[in-house]
Amino acid sequence: QVQLVESGGGLVQAGGSLRLSCAASGMIFDLLTMGWYRQAPGKQRDLVATMTSSFRTNYADSVKGRFTISRDNAKNTVYLQMNSLKPEDTAVYYCNARSIYSANINYWGQGTQVTVSS
Repeated sequence: QVQLVESGGGLVQAGGSLRLSCAASGMIFDLLTMGWYRQAPGKQRDLVATMTSSFRTNYADSVKGRFTISRDNAKNTVYLQMNSLKPEDTAVYYCNARSIYSANINYWGQGTQVTVSS
């Protein structure tokens, strides 16, 4: 019923670009803070970027100036534009939805693989 479906991952060379998409269903999209997180093999899952329901953003220092999060409420979709990709960006990227009323109410997508070659 509640679903987050990511797409757009793939294999790119260092310096290249990708755009990830996450389509939400079964939720009131306007009442969600949306975010992207990533997890490399053997590592913990870390925040990449978030955007609130009022379009305020937060970015990890490692991606500032390179990645841009955006959302289209009419399409119930959040995007992550990734430019100037580095090998250390290689990870599984996960879409996250959080209720604006409670940080304890969270939903996750299945993840999409991003691999950046040197």
